[in-house]
Amino acid sequence: MSLNVLNAAEVLAQLDAFDTVIDARSESEFALDHLPGAVNWPTLNDEERKAVGTLYVQVNQFEAKKRGAAIAARNIAAHIERDVIDKPREWKPLAYCWRGGKRSGSLTLILDQIGFRVTLVEGGYKAFRVAMLQDITLRAQKLDWRVVCGTTGSGKTRLLHALRKAGAQVLDLEGLANHRSSVLGAIPGLAQPSQKRFDTLIWDALRQFDPAQPVFVESESKKVGNVAIPAALVERMRASPCLDLTLPTHERVALLLEDYDFFVQDSVHFCERLDVLAEFRGKAVVQAWKDQIHSGNFEPVVQELLTQHYDPVYRQSMLRNFTQYPQARAIAPDDHSMNAMGRLARQLLDRL
Repeated sequence: MSLNVLNAAEVLAQLDAFDTVIDARSESEFALDHLPGAVNWPTLNDEERKAVGTLYVQVNQFEAKKRGAAIAARNIAAHIERDVIDKPREWKPLAYCWRGGKRSGSLTLILDQIGFRVTLVEGGYKAFRVAMLQDITLRAQKLDWRVVCGTTGSGKTRLLHALRKAGAQVLDLEGLANHRSSVLGAIPGLAQPSQKRFDTLIWDALRQFDPAQPVFVESESKKVGNVAIPAALVERMRASPCLDLTLPTHERVALLLEDYDFFVQDSVHFCERLDVLAEFRGKAVVQAWKDQIHSGNFEPVVQELLTQHYDPVYRQSMLRNFTQYPQARAIAPDDHSMNAMGRLARQLLDRL
């Protein structure tokens, strides 16, 4: 017998040592979140779990187990036929399910009997998540953060992308969250991850950073759209050195019209999103903005959004929450283009 069992802390440390990470849960559980790089081999899919659960409640546990075993055996056989037949003897998979290990245990038992060195996650995904959240706290504390600050439209995300391209370590929280982190920040057609998935994506990014090198991150609030940044990470960001990125207002307007071009192409959606600001700016102001948008006058609306709403709110928030913001080093690209951001990124890295 070669079956191996690792606790969650051991899995965190050894995750990259496995050839395949197998999630034996159903497709909806997998979609909600899963270990980095995992593939989904359901022992029971959603409909099958529901059917077995109904049998468990309406008949009895014994009948449900028999039916579940028959379904699981067929599914495991299909997984082996599809994905295992061509694997060499040296193949080293890691498998897990939710908590109890029955679904992953059934799969690993057969893989073990074949002769593979298969490893089971003790406590399953649930134990992994607990350990992962604790590890986020530890990693966030050990890393050397550089917080890119700047008013809306100053190009913070563009600079982060340029820094990454130049070889810097970057944590792009908005990219992980599929959101641009404002009341107008939802990206049409792109759903945000679940909170659990967002946490796992952050951990997967943090574990790849070198603590000896700085990590650049944007000055986010506690939430990016509907998902929350882990509290320990927020605390470290807010206590870290800041860079204050600035652009003239006309450059910021041009940048936003490029990055939010879907609003220009769908003015109805833009107006619907502006309704969210009515409680802050008043219905009359928002209606005036909407009237200009319907007339095709986007630039003045964007400029007023910046100067009347976003800028005052941003400055108050930064002074209140980021302790080193008053001492932030001022930085400025030549313009809002990616070429200018690339030059600025290289200058920043040369001065580290």
